[in-house]
Amino acid sequence: MSGQATGNKGIFGWYFGVNLLHRILIGLIAGAVIGIALGAFAPATVPGYVTYSKFFGDLFINLLRMIVVPTIFFSLIAGASSITPKQLGAVGGKTLVYYMVTSVICIGIALILANLLSPGAGLALVGDGTTKVTLRQAPGFAEVLLAIIPTNPVNSLARGDVLPIIFFALISGICLAMLRDMKGSELSNYADTTHHIVTAITETMFLIVRGVMQYSPIGVFVLISIVFAQQGPKVVGPTLYVLFVFYLGIVLHWIIGYGGLLRLFGLGFGKFLNGVKDAAITAFVTRSSAATLPITLRVTEENLGVPRPICSFTLPIGATVNMDGTAVYLTVGAVFIGNAVGAPLGFEQQLTLMLVATLGAIGAAGVPGAGAIMMLMVLEGVGLPVVAGSAVAVAYALILGIDAIFDMGRTCTNVSGDVVGAAIVAKTENSLDTSKW
Repeated sequence: MSGQATGNKGIFGWYFGVNLLHRILIGLIAGAVIGIALGAFAPATVPGYVTYSKFFGDLFINLLRMIVVPTIFFSLIAGASSITPKQLGAVGGKTLVYYMVTSVICIGIALILANLLSPGAGLALVGDGTTKVTLRQAPGFAEVLLAIIPTNPVNSLARGDVLPIIFFALISGICLAMLRDMKGSELSNYADTTHHIVTAITETMFLIVRGVMQYSPIGVFVLISIVFAQQGPKVVGPTLYVLFVFYLGIVLHWIIGYGGLLRLFGLGFGKFLNGVKDAAITAFVTRSSAATLPITLRVTEENLGVPRPICSFTLPIGATVNMDGTAVYLTVGAVFIGNAVGAPLGFEQQLTLMLVATLGAIGAAGVPGAGAIMMLMVLEGVGLPVVAGSAVAVAYALILGIDAIFDMGRTCTNVSGDVVGAAIVAKTENSLDTSKW
């Protein structure tokens, strides 16, 4: 999202007139400076500062938590119900299989890298001292698989059980799409109306999220200032380190995941890089898959020889469900937060993380502020809930402050992965113009 308000007049015109990304960066830098200054030159004032300022940081955390469940639920129903059963034929099936395979590959790479490099290890973050949180032990992997099917969807929504919510939303959206496809029947008309209502609710949720994100510079400022006031400058190195681990994971996924799959289907990685560069750079700068889509369509057809019928199907769906960069971010971020609070993820938790991150990446589609929202969901799924004032909230605030830098790599990878998928599907359909390769 651009972060630009619809208007910049009024008493807060100076605030809304500045790009949201710039405001968040200002909040991050100002919070770090003030926090370090308080901790270094006025340590006696730190407890009082935390007491009187934490409300504004907790408010931001609670606003984000407020929007997670309805945003995921309605956006998934709207997205699934927009795909007709006819589209889920040979091309659709191959496309979805590719998206699942690349998600598993990138999460596997991210987990291996995170375990080897251990971002956040030894940081030993603590909460604000007023909130004591007992970190829940994540259930076993088999138990997670069984728990995906909700015995009571309403209870799952009320409790915020993310996997049952995602499962129920996807099933509901697919069935709604099947009803919409019964052309000429009364049920089809009802289903179309329901789809429009759900879409309108989804857009309403997005509008709320955009409003919440307007407050994010203040929330980031307070959260970061508290972190630095209490923890000191020791957190700077680990924060930059997790950013390094994330981008290393992205590079490895491009080489191993995309490069390996392209070679498997007889396509050149170098040709792909040259053909996709315009879309990749645009995605990196704009941080928006949707805004990049026209360029993605053009380069995929003109530079890489994928026919328009396949482009027009695979790429829009990819912008909805193919989120490899987001999956890497969620995986590395969750491992970092677990290590930073002294609760490293065990083997079964990491298996659960693979499942939750895969589904969470799908749920991230089209959601403004997706990084912040989906990370909350993933942490909940692995037994590290973000509770205001807790150590987990402190670690969460660290990566939230530089989320825009993560988002550049996420979006660039998401878009480029869509292009790889389109090329592979076209090749298997014998419709790819191989002269471009």
